[in-house]
Amino acid sequence: MTVKLFRSVRVVTPQDPGRPLAGPDQGRVADWERGALLVREGRVAAVGSEEEVLREAQGFDVDQEIFGEGRCLVPGFVDPHTHMCFARRREKEFGLRLQGTPYLDILKAGGGILSSVRAVREASDEALYQTTLAHATSALRRGSTTVEIKSGYGLDTATELRMLQVVRRIARETPLDVVATFMGAHAVPEEYRGRGDDFVALLVEEMIPAVQEQGIASFCDVFCEEGVFSVPQTRRILEAARRHGLGLKVHADEVHDLGGAELAAELGAISAEHLLAAREEGLRAMAKAGTVAVLLPATAYSLRKPYAAGRTMIDLALPVALATDCNPGSSFTESMPFVFGLAVLNMYLSPEEALTGATLNAAYAIGQASQVGSLDRGKKADFLLLDGDSPAILAYHAGVSPVTQVYKMGERVA
Repeated sequence: MTVKLFRSVRVVTPQDPGRPLAGPDQGRVADWERGALLVREGRVAAVGSEEEVLREAQGFDVDQEIFGEGRCLVPGFVDPHTHMCFARRREKEFGLRLQGTPYLDILKAGGGILSSVRAVREASDEALYQTTLAHATSALRRGSTTVEIKSGYGLDTATELRMLQVVRRIARETPLDVVATFMGAHAVPEEYRGRGDDFVALLVEEMIPAVQEQGIASFCDVFCEEGVFSVPQTRRILEAARRHGLGLKVHADEVHDLGGAELAAELGAISAEHLLAAREEGLRAMAKAGTVAVLLPATAYSLRKPYAAGRTMIDLALPVALATDCNPGSSFTESMPFVFGLAVLNMYLSPEEALTGATLNAAYAIGQASQVGSLDRGKKADFLLLDGDSPAILAYHAGVSPVTQVYKMGERVA
């Protein structure tokens, strides 16, 4: 039995009441200015004031004491929305967007997601793994200890399953906890252009059953957007996914308000993502249904779009999570500290609200809150030491990562 004591730190963490934190609760965090953390066999054995934790530690043979010299200790980031399994970057497309070409126009011309599809289909398993590994390792260095990774650059059964196998290998061969999401409904592939309903039939009748049989993916996500998948098509896909035991997610109302937020609430989806164009009625429906709003401020930053109404969502008692949306087109970043800063400075979240969004609520958005997302007793001892004395350093010290040390189950991994 290995016991470690981390002391002389300021511990700041949300506390898990058994549900995502919403409204004023999202900004209420536990804060021990002179705090400590006791780790036993990779799990949190005690957390609180240093005096309290030292008293509890007397019942253990402590193998190692680590002094944090007053730095801030927070839970490891949970990144609940990424597309980091891809084969090739899209820098040329970035230049087109800088010139004002709308993303949906790029997609119609065969760019965007479709260019990533061609690259993934052409890539070997090993090449795809190595590219994904580089992104995952970069995320870990910047404080992400749990990540969700979507498929969605295959758009045929064989390639989608191959992507999910790469995601499983990342989970096996890195310290990260990884949650896999099947997103074969990311776009209509070129070979089905003008035949969207036929592709939906393929998803429902062949791809989703194959994903269930493979047993890697926990969730199914659909890009519900004008020119991609309509609300009725999205409903059909997600209902099939639910019949096959997959949890539900929706890329909702990113560019146009189609009612994706309302659909996510209606179907009881665990989360709806993006929501830049969502109307208040949809947000209220999500709040009532307990669906987490996963916001992606780095995408709005990259696309030069108005940010999702994070402040309004919190005021509506809708639980807000934060994610990188790491992908080769609209948000090429693995940095949760960058996302944290954007959420505070451009979406008007407090540092405490952003911390909850990047940890506990994010864990709820991928069904992992029983294990990670806060430093409650019994959870995995996944945490970060910051180069500052409060979580505000993540927004205040811009352009760098204030994460100095990353711990996974009490072991330093970066």
